[in-house]
Amino acid sequence: MSGETARDRTVFAITGNDRVHFLQGLVSNELPEPGAGLVYAALLTPQGKYLADFFLLAEDDRILLDVASSLASGLSKRLSMYKLRADVTITPTDLAVHRGLATPPAGAFADPRHPELGWRLYGDAAGNSAEIDWDAIRVAHCIPETGIELLPNETFILEANFEALHGVDFRKGCYVGQEVTARMKHKTELRKGFATVAVSGAAEPGTPITRDGKAVGTLFTRSGDAAIAYLRFDRAGENMVAGDAEVTLAAT
Repeated sequence: MSGETARDRTVFAITGNDRVHFLQGLVSNELPEPGAGLVYAALLTPQGKYLADFFLLAEDDRILLDVASSLASGLSKRLSMYKLRADVTITPTDLAVHRGLATPPAGAFADPRHPELGWRLYGDAAGNSAEIDWDAIRVAHCIPETGIELLPNETFILEANFEALHGVDFRKGCYVGQEVTARMKHKTELRKGFATVAVSGAAEPGTPITRDGKAVGTLFTRSGDAAIAYLRFDRAGENMVAGDAEVTLAAT
């Protein structure tokens, strides 16, 4: 298998007769049917702010949930809080997450966020290290990452490109945080959000971006002369700087 094993992921198995109905009322995307592949989704606060993002894979008797290990414990507790009397069991598994860019092996699924992110496979812990520069791919396509751009209780998923990344479905029924998310989609123009920028000069992630002395945003993941930045779109434009570096909006 040409790929790598992601060491920072936890896979839960969600079982029980109510598992589909339970998750459908909580997550930002439509649940997949068995055999339909991976779905990318998020759990939000009632105020519409991000708590966790994850991949869902429906099998005949369970739904696998693939989440960053740093969020796994909190997510499990939050889901258990919502469970009440539902026939649902949430169990951590020993499944490892493999991912890669070459021809997908048998049993692999396309990453639903973007074609350039390749495939994901769930299995045992054996795997090769392909030394893939995931940050370069993420920056080029403005794909936010758990714990870097995506911050619990702070991020709004529409500002984090979840619509372009197929992580939210505006046709499904209610879920936690749906009202705020729908309002942002239909009643307002996004004034803030993530964008890919070109950076000329030394500037570390976390450096504030300014323009004519006014705060514009913040640099996040950087790869070479490009970076993901969180911007106030009404203030972004020519002559932006981050420390001593020049910052320009990347061509779209």
